[in-house]
Amino acid sequence: MFTRIGITSVMVLDQDEALDFYCGTLGFEVTDDVDLGFMRWLTVHLPAQPDTHLLLEVPGPPQHSEEVAAQVRDLVTKGALGAAAILNTDDCRKTYETLRAKGVEFTQEPVEQPYGVDCALRDPFGNHIRITQPAEGPVEITDEDVERMQCGS
Repeated sequence: MFTRIGITSVMVLDQDEALDFYCGTLGFEVTDDVDLGFMRWLTVHLPAQPDTHLLLEVPGPPQHSEEVAAQVRDLVTKGALGAAAILNTDDCRKTYETLRAKGVEFTQEPVEQPYGVDCALRDPFGNHIRITQPAEGPVEITDEDVERMQCGS
């Protein structure tokens, strides 16, 4: 049936600012930047994964009415739409330090988790992004691990 996810949408409030952050700061590359008249189709991808794209989409027509678009913008800025992306890395702590030096504000420093090491940030609009260095080999998560992750400790 399906073979892969090709594009996933990330709601942003300003596409030029989104380009600066996702490409200039995080290292994504532009795939498409097309003015369709009724909207700007703007997709980016990681250099190591050119066939999976993020659509940097401004809430509004044709997908949303103005009323719904205003509600979506409000939810984006509150960080209420869930994770925009979970990005994998070979070295979470090094990636954290590199991005911090570029001025990225993190909401969680790198933490050892049963599944690896991860940290969290928000893009300039409020979207959550997690950076994860997956553990090697099979992972067994215990009830204690789940409780610790739920408590944020």
